[in-house]
Amino acid sequence: MASEPAESFEELFHRLEEAVGKLEEGGLPLEEALALYEEGMRLAQRCQEMLDQAELRVTRLQEAFTAYREGGADRSLREELLSYPEEDEPLAEG
Repeated sequence: MASEPAESFEELFHRLEEAVGKLEEGGLPLEEALALYEEGMRLAQRCQEMLDQAELRVTRLQEAFTAYREGGADRSLREELLSYPEEDEPLAEG
């Protein structure tokens, strides 16, 4: 069975904005407001994870480019670029 494609950062962020807007409007029953808050926190966490992955990827690219320019890299910049996982795959820390 094929899995559904993961939502993009922009889609998740849009959903987060909608949740925040509804909470800011007020007038929601307590349980609905709590459920919306919980969903918003999950969305915010997922967005932060995606931003962290993007930052890590940029840092690694900068490091690879610096090593390439300085000639001290054991592998070429091209190999470094090709070693990155697809967008849906999480990057390992470290």
